[in-house]
Amino acid sequence: MIVQLNQSLVKLNTFGIDQKATRLIWAHSADEISTYVKHHGAPALVLGGGSNMLLTQDVEGDVLKVDIHGRRVVFEDDEVVHIRFGAGENWHEVVLWTLMQGLGGLENLSLIPGNCGTAPVQNIGAYGVELKDVFVNCEGVLVENGEFFTLSKQEAHFGYRDSIFKNEWKGKAIITRITLALTKKNHKLRTDYGAIQSELEARDITDPTPKQISEAVISIRRSKLPDPAEIGNSGSFFKNPVVSKELAESLAERYPNMPSYPAPNGVKLAAGWLIDTAGWKGYRNGDAGIHEKQALVLVNYGKASGSELLELAHKIIDDIQQRFGIALHPEVNLI
Repeated sequence: MIVQLNQSLVKLNTFGIDQKATRLIWAHSADEISTYVKHHGAPALVLGGGSNMLLTQDVEGDVLKVDIHGRRVVFEDDEVVHIRFGAGENWHEVVLWTLMQGLGGLENLSLIPGNCGTAPVQNIGAYGVELKDVFVNCEGVLVENGEFFTLSKQEAHFGYRDSIFKNEWKGKAIITRITLALTKKNHKLRTDYGAIQSELEARDITDPTPKQISEAVISIRRSKLPDPAEIGNSGSFFKNPVVSKELAESLAERYPNMPSYPAPNGVKLAAGWLIDTAGWKGYRNGDAGIHEKQALVLVNYGKASGSELLELAHKIIDDIQQRFGIALHPEVNLI
């Protein structure tokens, strides 16, 4: 365990917000985390890849950086393999590694920023696939007493960008490892969502491999989304709203080209389309703005503060509510 005092977090969050932590603590094992919480209780902030958060102020207290690595096969048969990944493993690097092994399941989730440990919290998803589709279990430490736990897919209560870690267990558990089930053959490929199929057709690919689907997804995402290494951002800032069938039908009469998707409790609409239609795409006020190619992405062009980006987010939320009668909710965690 490494402890740094009065440490800037600017390089540990993808928005590039320069806020400080009273103490930044690097934990490299579950045992270190257990020991920490037994002696100090809950940290002020648990930090993974810093890709799904907006810092709006300095963190008064301890920031616990989960830096646990490792990849290990824990089950294998002719069809599938279960692999356990340390929470500090970079998500996209894990995706690429599994594809190099000829494994399927993560290809649609390529180029999502962040680390493995925070993937279950958000139930990350893209292009018709969610983490829950490959999730076996996760391990971690309970903040209350430092005891270890293992949580199954059923116990994780996954929903759309949701899980037990954002509800009953919010602030009560720290994930240290996740185990995923990946296919060795007979892959269940999803090419019917977004522009994947047209991208494959443009490449003259009719019978794609998981790796080829990943390459298509990466190409699509890079054409739409800014690289956090170049422009500070946290990917999609807002969740896609799920509205009633009646409201969706009413809006479709006004906007015939409005994209919509069936959802368990209604109809899912594209938050990016709503924001774009309201005229926000490309908006900029100082260094806080909306990306010019993707209205769903708030960006820091240089020296924007977290509070400035949050103020912009609230303006968008208010405008979408007034125009469409729809409440947008942030997908990122506000600190």
